[in-house]
Amino acid sequence: QVQLVESGGGSVQAGGSLRLSCATSGGGFSTIVMGWFRQAPGKDREFVARISWSGASTYYADSVKGRFTISRDNAKNTVYLEMNSLKPEDTAVYYCNRVRGLSSVEPTGSWGQGTQVTVSS
Repeated sequence: QVQLVESGGGSVQAGGSLRLSCATSGGGFSTIVMGWFRQAPGKDREFVARISWSGASTYYADSVKGRFTISRDNAKNTVYLEMNSLKPEDTAVYYCNRVRGLSSVEPTGSWGQGTQVTVSS
Protein backbone atom coordinates (compact mmCIF):
# COMPACT_ATOMS: atom_id res chain seq x y z
CA GLN A 1 0.00 0.00 0.00
CA VAL A 2 1.47 3.32 -1.11
CA GLN A 3 1.35 6.06 1.51
CA LEU A 4 1.26 9.69 0.41
CA VAL A 5 2.33 12.95 2.06
CA GLU A 6 1.72 16.19 0.15
CA SER A 7 3.45 19.48 0.96
CA GLY A 8 4.36 22.85 -0.52
CA GLY A 9 1.01 24.57 -0.58
CA GLY A 10 0.47 28.13 0.53
CA SER A 11 -1.12 31.47 -0.23
CA VAL A 12 0.02 33.46 -3.28
CA GLN A 13 -1.23 36.27 -5.43
CA ALA A 14 -2.51 35.69 -8.93
CA GLY A 15 0.40 35.22 -11.33
CA GLY A 16 2.55 33.66 -8.65
CA SER A 17 4.12 30.22 -8.46
CA LEU A 18 4.26 27.26 -6.10
CA ARG A 19 5.92 23.87 -6.17
CA LEU A 20 4.10 20.97 -4.57
CA SER A 21 5.75 17.75 -3.47
CA CYS A 22 4.31 14.33 -2.79
CA ALA A 23 6.50 11.93 -0.84
CA THR A 24 5.53 8.28 -1.07
CA SER A 25 6.37 5.16 0.85
CA GLY A 26 5.32 1.57 0.57
CA GLY A 27 7.45 0.38 -2.31
CA GLY A 28 7.09 0.05 -6.05
CA PHE A 29 7.06 3.79 -6.73
CA SER A 30 9.03 3.53 -9.98
CA THR A 31 6.38 1.18 -11.42
CA ILE A 32 3.38 3.40 -10.59
CA VAL A 33 1.68 5.98 -12.78
CA MET A 34 1.19 9.01 -10.51
CA GLY A 35 -1.09 11.98 -10.71
CA TRP A 36 -2.16 15.18 -9.05
CA PHE A 37 -5.77 16.00 -8.27
CA ARG A 38 -7.49 18.95 -6.61
CA GLN A 39 -10.72 19.75 -4.83
CA ALA A 40 -12.08 23.27 -4.62
CA PRO A 41 -14.66 24.23 -1.99
CA GLY A 42 -18.07 22.88 -2.88
CA LYS A 43 -16.78 20.99 -5.91
CA ASP A 44 -15.85 17.42 -6.72
CA ARG A 45 -12.24 16.34 -6.77
CA GLU A 46 -10.80 16.67 -10.28
CA PHE A 47 -7.82 15.41 -12.22
CA VAL A 48 -4.94 17.84 -12.78
CA ALA A 49 -1.95 15.98 -14.22
CA ARG A 50 -0.51 12.50 -14.77
CA ILE A 51 3.03 11.16 -15.23
CA SER A 52 4.27 7.78 -16.44
CA TRP A 53 6.60 5.46 -14.54
CA SER A 54 9.73 6.87 -16.16
CA GLY A 55 8.51 10.45 -16.36
CA ALA A 56 8.76 10.45 -20.14
CA SER A 57 5.01 10.82 -20.65
CA THR A 58 2.81 13.47 -19.07
CA TYR A 59 -0.80 14.55 -19.50
CA TYR A 60 -2.66 17.60 -18.20
CA ALA A 61 -6.16 18.85 -17.72
CA ASP A 62 -6.95 21.62 -20.18
CA SER A 63 -7.40 24.08 -17.33
CA VAL A 64 -3.73 23.83 -16.30
CA LYS A 65 -2.01 22.98 -19.58
CA GLY A 66 0.91 25.30 -20.25
CA ARG A 67 1.01 26.55 -16.65
CA PHE A 68 1.62 23.42 -14.55
CA THR A 69 4.41 20.85 -14.90
CA ILE A 70 4.39 17.42 -13.29
CA SER A 71 7.67 15.60 -12.68
CA ARG A 72 9.04 12.80 -10.55
CA ASP A 73 12.24 11.62 -8.92
CA ASN A 74 12.11 7.84 -8.58
CA ALA A 75 15.27 7.82 -6.46
CA LYS A 76 13.43 9.95 -3.88
CA ASN A 77 10.02 8.31 -4.34
CA THR A 78 8.62 11.79 -4.89
CA VAL A 79 6.36 13.43 -7.46
CA TYR A 80 6.21 17.20 -7.96
CA LEU A 81 3.82 19.76 -9.39
CA GLU A 82 5.30 23.06 -10.51
CA MET A 83 2.52 25.64 -10.75
CA ASN A 84 3.08 28.92 -12.56
CA SER A 85 0.80 31.80 -13.57
CA LEU A 86 -1.58 30.82 -10.82
CA LYS A 87 -5.17 32.00 -11.00
CA PRO A 88 -7.80 32.39 -8.28
CA GLU A 89 -9.65 29.43 -9.80
CA ASP A 90 -6.65 27.23 -8.96
CA THR A 91 -7.53 27.60 -5.28
CA ALA A 92 -8.10 24.10 -3.92
CA VAL A 93 -6.70 21.32 -1.79
CA TYR A 94 -4.21 19.44 -3.92
CA TYR A 95 -3.68 15.69 -3.62
CA CYS A 96 -1.42 13.17 -5.28
CA ASN A 97 -2.40 9.58 -5.91
CA ARG A 98 -1.74 6.58 -8.01
CA VAL A 99 -3.46 6.64 -11.40
CA ARG A 100 -5.03 3.49 -12.85
CA GLY A 101 -2.95 3.56 -16.01
CA LEU A 102 -1.27 5.53 -18.75
CA SER A 103 -4.59 6.25 -20.47
CA SER A 104 -6.53 6.93 -17.30
CA VAL A 105 -7.32 9.98 -15.20
CA GLU A 106 -8.89 7.92 -12.42
CA PRO A 107 -7.20 7.74 -9.04
CA THR A 108 -6.74 4.52 -7.14
CA GLY A 109 -5.64 3.90 -3.59
CA SER A 110 -5.99 5.85 -0.38
CA TRP A 111 -5.69 9.63 -0.24
CA GLY A 112 -3.21 11.64 1.78
CA GLN A 113 -4.08 14.76 3.72
CA GLY A 114 -3.55 17.07 0.77
CA THR A 115 -2.01 20.52 0.72
CA GLN A 116 -3.96 23.78 0.50
CA VAL A 117 -3.29 26.23 -2.32
CA THR A 118 -4.94 29.64 -2.10
CA VAL A 119 -4.60 32.18 -4.90
CA SER A 120 -5.82 35.72 -4.31
CA SER A 121 -6.68 38.22 -7.01
